[in-house]
Amino acid sequence: MYGESDIKLKIKWLKGNGDLFQRTQRRLTLQYSGLIMLFLVLFIVVVYTLLYMVILRDQHRELEQLTRQETRIISDYLAESARNELQGLESQELVLAGVDQFFYYVTDANGNLVMGSETMPHMQGELFNLVAGWVPKQNEIREETLQVTFDERRIGGREIDEGPKSDTVRLLIDGSPIFYKNQFVGMIYIGKDISFAYQLFQWLLVVLVGLTVLFAGVAVLISYMMSKKAMGPISTAFNRQKEFVGDASHELRTPLSVMLSSIDAIEMTDGVEEDPFAQKLLRNMKSEVKRMTGLVSDLLVLARADSGGVERTLEQVNMQAEAANVVESLVPHAEANGVSLQLKAPDVLFVTGDRARLKQLMYILLDNAVKYSPDGGSASLQLSESGRYWTMKVADEGIGIHPDDQPRIFDRFFRSDKSRTRSVGGHGLGLSIAKWIVDIHQGTISVQSGPGKGSTFIVNIPKEKAVSS
Repeated sequence: MYGESDIKLKIKWLKGNGDLFQRTQRRLTLQYSGLIMLFLVLFIVVVYTLLYMVILRDQHRELEQLTRQETRIISDYLAESARNELQGLESQELVLAGVDQFFYYVTDANGNLVMGSETMPHMQGELFNLVAGWVPKQNEIREETLQVTFDERRIGGREIDEGPKSDTVRLLIDGSPIFYKNQFVGMIYIGKDISFAYQLFQWLLVVLVGLTVLFAGVAVLISYMMSKKAMGPISTAFNRQKEFVGDASHELRTPLSVMLSSIDAIEMTDGVEEDPFAQKLLRNMKSEVKRMTGLVSDLLVLARADSGGVERTLEQVNMQAEAANVVESLVPHAEANGVSLQLKAPDVLFVTGDRARLKQLMYILLDNAVKYSPDGGSASLQLSESGRYWTMKVADEGIGIHPDDQPRIFDRFFRSDKSRTRSVGGHGLGLSIAKWIVDIHQGTISVQSGPGKGSTFIVNIPKEKAVSS
């Protein structure tokens, strides 16, 4: 059995953000519990509808039997006394009464009241008006709702006077013609009180709703266990994969550094400078080693991010000063690609965050903007603040991103234009790291782009919120 602390923990888990597997498990839990609740609600609706129809049909049948029975009593009396009219019938000792019978009226052929009885005599006029002149069709039964008042004088054998009471009475009304030797002589109307049936429906609905709420909690707990069991093998495999990527990335850094140092040493060897072919090979090797070093570094960052092993320092950061440093360091790279860089920012913009990660975010977005901008194009970094948030916009004049690809650009190793990406470099990890940096600062990142229209990445981050784990 689950304790109160377990239930509170699961409710907190359902509301929290968590990592990818927790979010997936929450979605599975909600889907499983949603399916269970859907079937439960359908079952309750079917059961309630069936009970409603069965009980009302039973009430209709009882009223029809009662009407036929009392019609037969009057017809038999007319036959025995050889009377062809109903006048004077009220003086005869006819017992016309049934269970839950609220009223009955007997009228002659002209619609005049001959005899009758009501549970509440003061309502005779209102009740008779309901049936006056009504000639029901075959199997026609009317339903009426009356607001009645009465004085409750006796409770538990004691005379009391609490003033008038008000209640709602639901009636089923049936009527039947009375014949004597195939001659129409009058009508009998009977009203049956079915208020208890509607009260039963109300209580039944309350019970079913209570059971629904109870089983909703049970469904969530069952779904939580099912989703946890389903995600177990996947989570284990993914954790092993993360460990492998992290270990492999860490182990690859040393040999790559040695290779880069060896290439630098070979470049300084006598005779290499005079050999163009050797220089070309060394340049290509050095370029590929740097590319591999960047890839390994990115993989290591993501592996540590997945495991929560990345250290984050929270401090006050002047984003204007950091942005100026980033732009200045990227100017040679931009000029080599024939792209101009622009910075638009207020004189001072202090925010709370991880200085190294925020600089890395700007490097990633600006480096992409430079890579994908055409010769003679421009890329810009714009900073602003509004209320509790500060905003970073990085725009380029590049090839743009197709709308179908935009939802996936933050996925790892996803590249919208693979041929273009190979020519400019990159592995499809930069935007994944950018998304992670924005997420740990509890912000949002989005893109506005279109084919041939360039791209603008928009980042919104709270100015004072702490970095999340």
